[in-house]
Amino acid sequence: MHTGANVIELEELVSRIPDGASVAIPPDYSGCAMEAVKALIRRGCRNLHLIGVPSGGFQADWLIGAGCVASVEAAAMTLNEFGTPPRFAEAIREGLIVMKDATCPAIHAGLQAAEKGIPFMPLRGILGSDLLKYRPDWKVINNPYAEGDDPIVLLPAIKPDVALFHAWAADREGNVWIGVRRELMLMAHAARTTLVTVERVEDRNFLTDDAMAAGTIPALYISAISVVPGGARPIGLPGAYPADRAKLAAYVEAARTAEGFERWADEEIFAKVPA
Repeated sequence: MHTGANVIELEELVSRIPDGASVAIPPDYSGCAMEAVKALIRRGCRNLHLIGVPSGGFQADWLIGAGCVASVEAAAMTLNEFGTPPRFAEAIREGLIVMKDATCPAIHAGLQAAEKGIPFMPLRGILGSDLLKYRPDWKVINNPYAEGDDPIVLLPAIKPDVALFHAWAADREGNVWIGVRRELMLMAHAARTTLVTVERVEDRNFLTDDAMAAGTIPALYISAISVVPGGARPIGLPGAYPADRAKLAAYVEAARTAEGFERWADEEIFAKVPA
């Protein structure tokens, strides 16, 4: 198959995420690049700033437990029905990472500002909340178009160094199909570099198919692709394969302690594949 897609091996893909990078990651219900996260941990990546779009879950907790993370910006950190991410909770208690609290609209507004190439985005819904006490980078001004007092919050643009996610497929031109997962489109538009793992590369052009085009990120916004079948496991990929609930539950139980996390990581991340 002739392809214009920039398809590389997984280890090379994650090598493009330097220590200290800001990395946008999707929530657990979207396309999580779990095999890429494992590769980052194996590499010993450090001092990442994670941006949950809009929340962080298992992939963030794995990275935090492995000591890869310096700070997190997100509207929430949750494993949904599995509860609070255990390594995140302990890191916060011990002061090992910095948490920048946000809201879902605030995360999206900051990314939309970067997407549009503007320095900030106004938002009203934060007014009256305690968040303004803890986010000095969020500025309250008076609406310059109003007559009289009309406060509004300005949120700085969020421009991640890297957007990292997993998707169903890429095509031979390097376009990536994400379906209805519009947060992935926003991440790709806002980030300086977009790295994607996919289930497969298809020998066609998604953008010439009206049924596919609206859910496709053009190759212009994709920096590199790695073909990793099952790359979202154990989270699962909606419409492709379900979450492995037994594995997720086993992780949560093990990761309640640092020692348990280390044993889990030795088995699930660092264990050599038998010949």
